[in-house]
Amino acid sequence: MLRFITQPTDPLLEYIKDDPVRPDISAEFRVSNNRFVSALVDETPRAMVCVSLHNFVPSAIQELELTTLNADTAIFYTIWSYAPGAGADLLRETVAGIKQHYPGVKNFVTLSPKTEMARRFHLKNGAVVHRDNLESVNYEYINV
Repeated sequence: MLRFITQPTDPLLEYIKDDPVRPDISAEFRVSNNRFVSALVDETPRAMVCVSLHNFVPSAIQELELTTLNADTAIFYTIWSYAPGAGADLLRETVAGIKQHYPGVKNFVTLSPKTEMARRFHLKNGAVVHRDNLESVNYEYINV
């Protein structure tokens, strides 16, 4: 089951301690303003992704603090999974959930670290390089 987590008191937020990409980001940041956490959950999470909604493609994590009106872009800025294939399943289901709950969002991009693991994951799951930044890469999911 897909869950959008929007409250800092949600017990599923305890799993952000397992975030291998950006463990230093607080739970409050992840679920405030225009941000939420999406989780694929059975009895416990199978995978989690943090999402920020904007009308631009950020090149650095600090830009996610900006407030956006009329968001048209979902930025996936960290993802991790507990089961093989769960990360890809979570991305597909999260995109479908965003399209349903936020119909103005038409673009789906990442704010990924410059690692081989991130590159392989996103390219294997259908993304293309949108932009190579100084400290990150934006991958875009076009046909999702």
